[in-house]
Amino acid sequence: MIYNFSLFWRMTYRSFIKTANTPGRLTKKRLIFLALFYIVWIPVTIFTWICLGLDEIFFPAYKNHPVEKPLFILSNYRSGSTFLHRLLSHDQRNFTSMRTWDIYIAPTITQRKIVEFLKKIDSLIGSPIYKIIKKIDQIGLQRVDIHPISFFEPEEDENILLHNWSSFMVVYLFPFLESLPPYQYFDRDLPTDEKNRVMAFYKSMLQRHLYATGSSYFVSKNPSFSAKISTLKEFFPDARIIYLARNPLDMLPSTVSWLNYAWNVFSEPAEKYIYTKEICEFSQYWYRYPLQYLDENPSANHLILPYRDLINNPIGVVHSFYEQFGYKDYPALTDAFMEGIKATEARRSIHDYSYKEMGYTREGIINTFSDIFERFDFDKREPAQIKSEPILEAAK
Repeated sequence: MIYNFSLFWRMTYRSFIKTANTPGRLTKKRLIFLALFYIVWIPVTIFTWICLGLDEIFFPAYKNHPVEKPLFILSNYRSGSTFLHRLLSHDQRNFTSMRTWDIYIAPTITQRKIVEFLKKIDSLIGSPIYKIIKKIDQIGLQRVDIHPISFFEPEEDENILLHNWSSFMVVYLFPFLESLPPYQYFDRDLPTDEKNRVMAFYKSMLQRHLYATGSSYFVSKNPSFSAKISTLKEFFPDARIIYLARNPLDMLPSTVSWLNYAWNVFSEPAEKYIYTKEICEFSQYWYRYPLQYLDENPSANHLILPYRDLINNPIGVVHSFYEQFGYKDYPALTDAFMEGIKATEARRSIHDYSYKEMGYTREGIINTFSDIFERFDFDKREPAQIKSEPILEAAK
């Protein structure tokens, strides 16, 4: 396990020295974020790496812990992966996922043990620390627009790679896409030793998580893993893969909206929408590359799933791939999924955007993704206004 110091210092240099005419320009808002980031992240990283070392001393058995039949949900952004991921998280007999808490606060076994000890002490005095964390969660994280977050909800575990600074997620915090390694084209453009370094770290973190939780199977959703499907299968040969495909007329502008919302949380770009060309380019790759891989490597462990099929019949779809993938079904599962759908509907947000304002045209999107429209017979008409879809009604 090696920390990517060169990338960390490159992002630091870009943030303070070469910011003119970039999305990371040094405004007051950006300076406040950078100050808070370095004050918090550096000690957190040092402590996490100390605990990674302590894992090797006190819990070396984790290295032999199997990662059996992991389920990886791949897609472009804004294609239903969060919905499916959080739906499956309600099946706690089969699956475990990394929550936001697990990713950032306690990614190591040692940190989990420390947290468990502190929780016991906290409970003896009326749980004041837990109440503060819960309040922060309610008034802070859960109010994030477009993609609500919670310490206690499953999240994209690619974020775990921030602990060795080898994640596409770095670009959220440091909007210098041209200075980032080509993680968005992982299998195609990264050197083999770099791919192996990143994936070895990721696998070790999954082993730690499964060792600590004692759960049977791990379920993960990471849109950016669409770019690393081949390497993923090399490290997890019996992985189950679901690839979700959504109409590009819906996916692309929603992705631009979401990423730019995230960039505006941590930065203050001069333009309303940045990197629209680059987002369109890697979105094409995140369609074509995984679909090509799955076409060339047919397996009962793989499933290509149109977004509309998932939304129209979520429970039926899940029961079907449980049987296909060899996961245990049980009578109470449908009730658990219904609760998951209710929770999703309660959090569903509405956000407005215009692909025309982003510099796209309907005809241009259709032409750019013509093969995707043809393969999935996606609707080419003008998309409706973004609104809550009746998932709960469809599931009944």
